[in-house]
Amino acid sequence: MNNIGIVQGRLTPRNGRSIQFFPFDNWRNEFGMAASLGLAEIEFIFDYDRFEDNPLWTRDGRAEIRSLIAGEGVAVRTICADYFMAVPFFRTDKSTQDKNIVVFQKIVDAAFEIGAVRVEIPLLDNSSMKTLEEETVMIDFLRNMSSVVRSAGIFINLESDLGPEKYADFLVRLGDASIGVTYDSGNSSGLGYEVRSELSVYGGRVSNVHIKDRVLGGSTVPLGTGSARFDDVFGSLKETGYKGSIILQACRGEDGKEMETVAAQKDFVTNYLNKYGF
Repeated sequence: MNNIGIVQGRLTPRNGRSIQFFPFDNWRNEFGMAASLGLAEIEFIFDYDRFEDNPLWTRDGRAEIRSLIAGEGVAVRTICADYFMAVPFFRTDKSTQDKNIVVFQKIVDAAFEIGAVRVEIPLLDNSSMKTLEEETVMIDFLRNMSSVVRSAGIFINLESDLGPEKYADFLVRLGDASIGVTYDSGNSSGLGYEVRSELSVYGGRVSNVHIKDRVLGGSTVPLGTGSARFDDVFGSLKETGYKGSIILQACRGEDGKEMETVAAQKDFVTNYLNKYGF
């Protein structure tokens, strides 16, 4: 299984920025860096900050992404639409919601042009669904958009902080089996969720996995030092027949030592993949 990838920006020094960001200063170089580490893909970030400067937004930018994919042999299978964490589809006015639809459609078009297969919508932190009404707004949007997205050969993935029972109920209400789930080992462990309980109810819909570790009720920490039970994570994924991407979204190390940090993270994951026969 050579589906280990990395979230964009993790190969770029943080320099005081947030833990996750679009690396305007280094995004091109990250393709070659990922290739030299033997990573199969980069999960592209589409952030709210300076979104019109993101290469996904322009024809020339998308052409450059395609050239880097071909030249370095590193795929982009997923676009993570962090844009919607700043301006979610609910708790906003009608004009913002209308703009969100336009932006989402453009992200889908960009995904098609660069050969990505999914657009990921984060439903956590500022975009966490807090009420049934907010869930209903999200369900209406997803139902309206899913057939349009599928016609382009793209799928929607959701990354949510809902507990397993509430998430399962949300997916039942949504009723569209083509919409997938991104499972995040760190977010789940930080919230105190039990991976086997989670994957027992929606494991068959998981089509992307983020690997990180968090302390219960706390922040991201180096892999293997927090509350994530990685034997349960990889054992459960194996039981569900998972064959999708494994994306490193782990704790950052010292600035300037990104290659060493990510190499160690890749080895950590590879050991578990081998242990469970992926």
